[in-house]
Amino acid sequence: MGGVIGALFRGGGHRREMHRAPMNRPVYGGGGGENHRRAMLTKKYSYIPDNYQSLDQVTAALRDQGLESSNLILGIDFTKSNEWTGKRSFSGQSLHRIGSTPNPYEQAISIIGKTLAPFDDDNLIPCFGFGDATTHDYNVFSFHPDNSPCHGFEEVLSCYKKIVPHLRLSGPTSFAPIVEAAVDIVDRSGGQYHVLVIVADGQVTRSVDTSDNDLSPQERRTVDSIVMASSYPLSIVLIGVGDGPWEDMQKFDDKIPARQFDNFQFVNFTSIMSRSTTQQQKESAFALAALMEVPIQYKATMELGILGRSTGKAKRIMPAPPPLPSAAGRQPSLSRAGSAAATAAATPPSPREDQVCPICLTTAKDLAFGCGHMGMWGEPDQMPNLSTDDSIQAEAVLRMIKCLGTDGIELNSVLNFACSESDCAAIQGTGGCSFPDDDGSLPTRASVAMNAYYQARGRNSWNCFFNGTGLITITDPNKTNQLETIQVTVNYSARFNS
Repeated sequence: MGGVIGALFRGGGHRREMHRAPMNRPVYGGGGGENHRRAMLTKKYSYIPDNYQSLDQVTAALRDQGLESSNLILGIDFTKSNEWTGKRSFSGQSLHRIGSTPNPYEQAISIIGKTLAPFDDDNLIPCFGFGDATTHDYNVFSFHPDNSPCHGFEEVLSCYKKIVPHLRLSGPTSFAPIVEAAVDIVDRSGGQYHVLVIVADGQVTRSVDTSDNDLSPQERRTVDSIVMASSYPLSIVLIGVGDGPWEDMQKFDDKIPARQFDNFQFVNFTSIMSRSTTQQQKESAFALAALMEVPIQYKATMELGILGRSTGKAKRIMPAPPPLPSAAGRQPSLSRAGSAAATAAATPPSPREDQVCPICLTTAKDLAFGCGHMGMWGEPDQMPNLSTDDSIQAEAVLRMIKCLGTDGIELNSVLNFACSESDCAAIQGTGGCSFPDDDGSLPTRASVAMNAYYQARGRNSWNCFFNGTGLITITDPNKTNQLETIQVTVNYSARFNS
């Protein structure tokens, strides 16, 4: 598989140097005529259709455009939704589980190595993680403490396996940090053509309170970063692993406005690899889907005059070190003040971590009351449908149930809960907590108790609920030997109504 592309892309051996056939590149200068020409080119490449039916057609098109080599950048998603988006596609395990068989990320990385690595002459691959408890939605961490690239995909996998056991998955999901890091690399290279491959388990965080015509903060920043990246010779390929959902990402490309060229491609890895074909056919289909738009994207960067040009305006990104014990105190080679403050997961929580919600691990507590959310919680569409097993597997739900204790279930289609154990203690004695249990159901207490608690302190209602539908089996503390299954419809948001 790799040999097919390799025969095309191998040529010469200069590090990070573009190899391309002689061509007549347009020279761009000032003047109204040139502005009109550039506007026409931007319109021409504002949407790039999937024009090819075979990998050979893609590689032939790349050869015709004079592209013999490029440079790869890899970004890996470490948001918390990875813990439950393998319910169907990975037997209910975390997508980042390290075991005797490769997890979906390892599979994707391995196949990328076989199919896309021939793009990269020098075999040096800058690798970054994002979305963990040290980076959230505002930074990335490098796979090496000194911010050096990995030497081939074997080292990528080796570093990945070393890092994963020390991570705390977090969120929310935003692709902006990895896109900005890639743009910085492209600009520092003098405008060489790069392909950013992002492997992720979910869509960009979107709250249920965000209207159809609006964007969440993470969506807005992601869109802005992709629009900004279109001024650089960078193609972005998003590879989706796990259960999804992927409906929004499949349409995401069409929703991004005002780009110099269509620079974004989504590939559903899970769907392709679940086909009833041979492994080689699956890998060929994956390579075709990933490379489909690259020939015209590369041509667009030439005709728009952005290939081989360094703007000097790219945001300088200084990645954090990997969350490894040995890297906790080491600065990356290109460090920014404060960027190395991220520590290994094994270290005690930082003051910042002590001030976030113990359920979502990202949203700040309301320190005036000692607990609770201040605003929307991330990962709005990723809550799994739960089984009726006696034990609840999803960690977030385990935290909720532990938190609820005896004061916890509302049966009228909404699961309301206290945000932390301190909340549960705080609501005692506020009134309205006890309801008759005539129908034998679990007591309906949490919502009224929390509302009473906050109303007594000058607030209006407080609600916390999750998006999705599922069955949860809970032991009623008042009926020690009896398990009751309740149907809950959960809306994945948390807010103060003040």
